[in-house]
Amino acid sequence: MATNNQNLSVRSYQPQFRELLQAVFASRAYFRDFFGGGIEALDGVQHNETAFYVKTSDIPVVVGSAYNKGENVGFGTGTGKTTRFGNRTEIIYTDTPVPYTWEWVFHEGIDRHTVNQDFQVAVADRLDLQAQAKVAKFNAQHSAFISSVAGKTEQIADYSEQSVLLLFNALSAYFTNIEAVGTKVAKVKPELYNAIVDHPAATTAKHSSANVDTNTILMFKGFIIEELPETMFQSGEVCYAYITGVGKAFTGINTARTIESEDFDGVALQGAGKAGEFILVDNKKAVAKVTKTDG
Repeated sequence: MATNNQNLSVRSYQPQFRELLQAVFASRAYFRDFFGGGIEALDGVQHNETAFYVKTSDIPVVVGSAYNKGENVGFGTGTGKTTRFGNRTEIIYTDTPVPYTWEWVFHEGIDRHTVNQDFQVAVADRLDLQAQAKVAKFNAQHSAFISSVAGKTEQIADYSEQSVLLLFNALSAYFTNIEAVGTKVAKVKPELYNAIVDHPAATTAKHSSANVDTNTILMFKGFIIEELPETMFQSGEVCYAYITGVGKAFTGINTARTIESEDFDGVALQGAGKAGEFILVDNKKAVAKVTKTDG
């Protein structure tokens, strides 16, 4: 779409950039499974604070007693005044606003005299690289978000066989006791990952998925194990364990455009947007983090 801005040609790339962001996120976002595998990306956003509203209800499910078969319950003298189903709970959903919490921008220039590439190819390449850069930013933000909402914190003193086993026994018991339903994953630092792969419990004799030759392991104590770079963890933290799909990640694209520059023979490539994350309060208990004690 071409428009005019003080006689400077402008072309919008918001839909294209949205698609690039979603594609790169699906393949390169380290915590994409926490957010259901993808990111909600909207182009042309108009609201500067609220991303969307979710329907929530803070009324717990009430499990009643047995079906009441009394002769005067729902019948006889209780007709119209009693029910055999027990007390009725009214379900009311509320609209919860979900705000944007951080922003992103980019500002580059492509000069026809120096770019040494087809102009449109250069624009496409830079939009792709900017999408990759933004997903790297999402990774850092998502790590901080997961750490901040974790409803459970476990500790590990070292990476000895006993400590690793005690840690994952505790995590397994915790998720079982809260009756968490879904796929359990554990994102771990390299040192902890290697300790798991080398653990005596992860042997072929016990039908483990560990492979020391390739340094890979698929499952340990009921958790899908994934090794992440140290930079993907907050200070002092070595593992994030959670049920997949408990949160939502989103971004709103205010603009992604090229505009003819007055300062050089070419275009300025510009973009700006907002982003954030969301998790229901009840779902926070399905998120755990592990800190490593000093020593």
